[in-house]
Amino acid sequence: MKKDPKDYIIFPLDLPDYDAAMPYVEKLASHVGLFKVGLELFISEGPPIIKAIQDTGPAEIFLDLKLHDIPATVQKAFSAASRHGVRFVTVHCDAGEEALRAAAKAGQGKTQILAVTVLTSLDTGALKNLGYEKNYTEDISRLVLLRAKMAKRAGCHGMVCSGRELAKIRGALGRDVVLVAPGIRPSWSIVDADDQKRIVTPENAIKAGADYLVIGRPIRNAPDPADAAKKVAEEIEKAITHAQK
Repeated sequence: MKKDPKDYIIFPLDLPDYDAAMPYVEKLASHVGLFKVGLELFISEGPPIIKAIQDTGPAEIFLDLKLHDIPATVQKAFSAASRHGVRFVTVHCDAGEEALRAAAKAGQGKTQILAVTVLTSLDTGALKNLGYEKNYTEDISRLVLLRAKMAKRAGCHGMVCSGRELAKIRGALGRDVVLVAPGIRPSWSIVDADDQKRIVTPENAIKAGADYLVIGRPIRNAPDPADAAKKVAEEIEKAITHAQK
């Protein structure tokens, strides 16, 4: 089934509570494919925020909890999350292959498991401080690919990875995995320095094989968020057209 350009867009509701989040949901529900609900909003509001989003419009939900615990706990947590009818739930690769495998055993319904490979806020210096080997700190894509292969082996449906590692993962794992790229910045967007270290444009991400793009600040900080989302969709449509030629 062909995907509409807007359906590639995941808008992160990185906001503190219901009152801050719902105006964006109301403005963007028809202009993005999914809303990402992360730890701050989910802990603040709990499951009712999911239903409120679902009742507002057609956009689905990406529950970004980055589950990271022993396998049995990850499995039960994923099973509980999936009962809310969300499209994706994240599990962190740091939890290990057995935890990913445990989540996969619970993920037999509509909800899909996305493995978080390496946070986009981490760069070479950060990985060195964490004690990673030179082999991985000098080429982060090696670490991302190692973890992506582990996640697929464990039965995860897809991965979250920087746009800079997309092509390598797509080439190694093929088309049967879902790839979600955070840290996306449209070519027309001017954003001050922030905590995203490894960013790319929507066009480059689509060409590299992304299935979904997480785009926050350029839409959220725009004078008209809905108009900004439309501009992103137009950029995505051009990229899709070029990729098909």
